Amino acid sequence: MKLKSIVAATLAFGITSTALAQVIGKAEDQIRWRQSVMQTVGWSMGRIKANIEGTYNKDQVIQAANTIQALANSGSGGLFQPGTDTGKGWRETNVKPELFASGSAAKLKEVGMAYNKEANEMAKVAATGDAAAVKVQFGNLGKSCKGCHDEFRKEEKK
Repeated sequence: MKLKSIVAATLAFGITSTALAQVIGKAEDQIRWRQSVMQTVGWSMGRIKANIEGTYNKDQVIQAANTIQALANSGSGGLFQPGTDTGKGWRETNVKPELFASGSAAKLKEVGMAYNKEANEMAKVAATGDAAAVKVQFGNLGKSCKGCHDEFRKEEKK
C-alpha cells in the first residue's frame, strides 16, 4: 500500500539544511528512523482514510492528523544525510540518489513546504469535525505526499 511510505515529503523539507544538521547515529540508524517516521505517517493516513470511507470518528481523525502534523514539523529531514541513499534500515531504502544531487534543493524545498502546509492544515480541519472538509484536505495532503514520491522515491519492490 502506498500509505506505508507517505512521509517522504515530510522529511524533504529539512533536507535542504542537512549540511547544518548535527549527524546522530550511523547511516543505517538514520534510514531505520526515517522509515519508522514514514510508517507512522502511513498508519495515520490510513486511519484518516478509514474514517472518511467508513464510520467517521472525529477523535480518531484528530489523533491521526495531529500525529502527521507533529512529524511534519519534527525536523526529521535531517535524517536524509549524504550516504543514506543506499543501505538498509528495517529494509532497503527506497530513496532515489537524485534527492542528494546538487540542484535538487529548490525542488526539495518546494515539495517539503507544500507537505508541511497541508499537514498543518489537516490538523486544523480535523479539529472542526467536518467530515466533508477532512475528505477534501486529505486529498490535498495526499497530493503533497505524491509530489515528493514522484521526484525522490523509488517504487517499492514487492
